[in-house]
Amino acid sequence: MVKLSRYILTVLSIIFASSAVACDGVELDRADVFDAPLCIPQTPRRVVVLDPSFGLGVGLDVGLPVVGAPLDLMSDEALLKRAMDHGITSTGFVTEPSLETIVALQPDLIVGFVGSESMASGIYPMATRVAPTLLFTSTDWRAFYRLLAGLGGKEQEIVAELDTLDQRIADIQARMPETTVSVLRITSWDFQVYMDAPETYAPFEIMKQAGVRRSAYETTDDPSLTLKRPDREELAQLDGDILLYIVGGTNASDQDGRHEEVLNDPLWQMLPAVRAGQVHRVSHGAWMQFSGVASAHRVLDDLETYVVGSP
Repeated sequence: MVKLSRYILTVLSIIFASSAVACDGVELDRADVFDAPLCIPQTPRRVVVLDPSFGLGVGLDVGLPVVGAPLDLMSDEALLKRAMDHGITSTGFVTEPSLETIVALQPDLIVGFVGSESMASGIYPMATRVAPTLLFTSTDWRAFYRLLAGLGGKEQEIVAELDTLDQRIADIQARMPETTVSVLRITSWDFQVYMDAPETYAPFEIMKQAGVRRSAYETTDDPSLTLKRPDREELAQLDGDILLYIVGGTNASDQDGRHEEVLNDPLWQMLPAVRAGQVHRVSHGAWMQFSGVASAHRVLDDLETYVVGSP
C-alpha cells in the first residue's frame, strides 16, 4: 500500500510538472480571460479578431498582426479605412462570422472583447478548435488595452496614451458646466439609453469621468442596470438641458428613415433640449463602435463642442 501511494504521488508529480511547462508561449492566468489559464503564442503572427470595435481598434493600436475581422456593416469609417489599409480580410458580419473564412486565414491567435462569461461560453468551443482563443470577459477596456499591449510589445506607448487621455478628461471635467445631458440611441427597432451606472459602456464611462451630469432617468447605482429601452412615451423622461442622439451603429438604421420620423414626432419636439435648440446628433462610429483611445478623444471632442461649449 505504501509503495502504491508513493507510485501515485510520483505519477501525479510528473503530470503536474509536465503541465507547468506545457505552455511554450505566454500563459494568461487572470479572472478576465475566459478559460484561464490560457496558453497563447509568445509572438502571434496571424491574428483574427471577433469584434470590429475593441478587438480591431486595440489590436491595430498595439501592433498585432491582424489578418481578419468582421468588417461588414462597420459604422466607424475611420477604423474601416485603417483595416483596409492593413489588408485585413473581412470575416463577415460581427454576429454571423464566416467560420470558413476564419479557418482559411490560418490564425495562430483569435481575440475577442466579449464583456461577459456568458458571451464567451457561446463563442469559445468553436473558436478554440481553430486556434488559441483569448476572450476578454470584463468591460474594462483599459485593462484590455494593457493586456494586448503586452502581446504587441507596446506597453510604454499605451500607458503614455492613456495618461494623456486622463489628463484631457481631467481638464474637461474642470470646465464642465452645471448642466444635465441626455443621450439616446435610435435604431430601426427600438430606443436605447446607456446608463450612467457603476459599470457602463466605455463612451458613457468617459462622460461620467469628465463630470457630465445625466438626467435622473439615466442615472443609477445598480451595477446590473446598464441599458434601458424606453418606449416612445418614456422619451419624455430624457429631460436634460442638452440632448445628444446617435442613429444606428453596426446596422442600417441611418438609412431607413425611422430616425427622421422620430425627429418629427410631437413627443420629440416637446423635449426640453429640442425646444431650446440644444439637440445634437453625434457619430455612431465613435459612440457605438468605440474602439479605443482614438474613439475616446472623439467622444471628448463632442463633449467639448456640445456641452462645455454650449451657451
